[in-house]
Amino acid sequence: MADIKAGASQLFLREEELRTGMELLFYAYREFTAEPDEILAQLGLGRAHHRVIYFVGRHPRITVSELLAILKITKQSLSRVLGELVRQGFVTQATGLRDRRQRLLELTEKGVELERKLSETQRQRIARAYRTAGAEAVQGFRKVMMGMLDDEDRAKFAPPGDVRAVGRR
Repeated sequence: MADIKAGASQLFLREEELRTGMELLFYAYREFTAEPDEILAQLGLGRAHHRVIYFVGRHPRITVSELLAILKITKQSLSRVLGELVRQGFVTQATGLRDRRQRLLELTEKGVELERKLSETQRQRIARAYRTAGAEAVQGFRKVMMGMLDDEDRAKFAPPGDVRAVGRR
């Protein structure tokens, strides 16, 4: 159970509030993934494929090692998913220029189109929620989400030179 301190300012740390937060995350994730899941199912793909497509799209020429670090999955799992995406023509692999052992990943035109389709409803959902909540709430949401990340991942989202982002937990 969370460290619960007395006082009105700590009421959001009550067990029921924490459980409600957890439940909201589950429901929001269900809605966030529903439409992309339908598109992926038509292609015989799943959420693991979606994550690879998303991050390869966000980071063109990402190495397999970098992608493994982001996804925190086994090489075997990534190999299975990546192999399917390459076979279906969504992702290409190129050999690294400096290190021939590296495999650099990029979306094909077909992959870019799929990533756009998968992300469009998610972007719309987030934009609608952000507009409804307002700037202050969005900033608070970002703080909550950042607080849930481990130090290494949190540092990836920190503004350059922000030493406060590392070491908080």
